[in-house]
Amino acid sequence: QVQLVESGGGLVQPGGSLRLSCTASGFSFRFYAISWFRQAPGKEREGVSCAGTGDRPTYYADSLKGRFTVSRDNATKTMYLQMNSLKPEDTGLYYCATSGSMTYSCPGWWADPDVDLAYRGQGTQVTVSS
Repeated sequence: QVQLVESGGGLVQPGGSLRLSCTASGFSFRFYAISWFRQAPGKEREGVSCAGTGDRPTYYADSLKGRFTVSRDNATKTMYLQMNSLKPEDTGLYYCATSGSMTYSCPGWWADPDVDLAYRGQGTQVTVSS
């Protein structure tokens, strides 16, 4: 059974940092690209990043480049999302996701809000507020 479990969210002041974790089980994590998404109340889902395996590319939403960084640890089957210089507009539910078609590389549609990936976690809430 495929499972993705996020953790690390919380309340942080503007300018602060958080590191989110996505721990996977039930599939060969090292062979799959993993995406991060976020969704704020009343807003459309937004693709945050997608990381391919090995030396394959990692993608970020243009608005987040330079502030967010992803990394993966295949030994622990964990994907990390390091978020720095957080802003109130970064508030939302963050979750990781993948699908059977995301072997090795991120597809061109990885951030498409109309595409539902087959596997996703429940998410972890991030609130940026003073």
